[in-house]
Amino acid sequence: MFALDRIVPWGRSFDEYRRMFALSDADLQRRIVDCGAGPASFNVEATRRGAHVISCDPLYQCEADDIRQRIGATYDTVLAETRRNQHEFVWGAIASVEELGAIRMAAMDEFLGDYTMGRAAGRYVDAALPELPFLDASFDIALCSHLLFLYTDHLDDTFHFLAVREMCRIAADVRIFPLISLNGPKSRFVDPIGQVFRHLGFTVAIEKVGYEFRRGANEMLHIRRST
Repeated sequence: MFALDRIVPWGRSFDEYRRMFALSDADLQRRIVDCGAGPASFNVEATRRGAHVISCDPLYQCEADDIRQRIGATYDTVLAETRRNQHEFVWGAIASVEELGAIRMAAMDEFLGDYTMGRAAGRYVDAALPELPFLDASFDIALCSHLLFLYTDHLDDTFHFLAVREMCRIAADVRIFPLISLNGPKSRFVDPIGQVFRHLGFTVAIEKVGYEFRRGANEMLHIRRST
């Protein structure tokens, strides 16, 4: 069983984001906020393509060297857990634990290379769910990758509700991936969250996406404000 004792900095790439969140070319022309973004390279790679992306994470209170040290302090732990639980992953596009490490580090290096300039430009904002410093409807799409639901044993049901409500406040289209918890099964918070937001008048769907690395992690929760 995959286990971590805390939330760790672990970055994914633009290509992975596109597949995890089923982001179309049209989506990438919209205003996007990435909540709990960590050291992902989505912002820098999307910005190069002309997209408007703001990333927010409490990690961004740190300087680049501090973030690099935090990545280094957790890198071996994450790979060791992955190696210990290799049967829980789909090895295809990523063929081995070693290749996974190289791919993740490449994404995080992309982020680190952009971080100081991007923070000065306002693309990396020191902020944490469930309270974000953005006006209502500041964005078209809000994303959350590998935080909500994944850390079910670290973040309680109240946190999940408040975080999703906050994402719905700042964007009309909210996408959360994956729906499984760290130890494998679907998070016990997914269905209650869906029920609550349907009751609040949102359109809620669990959608299959074209991405699966952790076995069974191939769906996102898609919540849209009804018009």
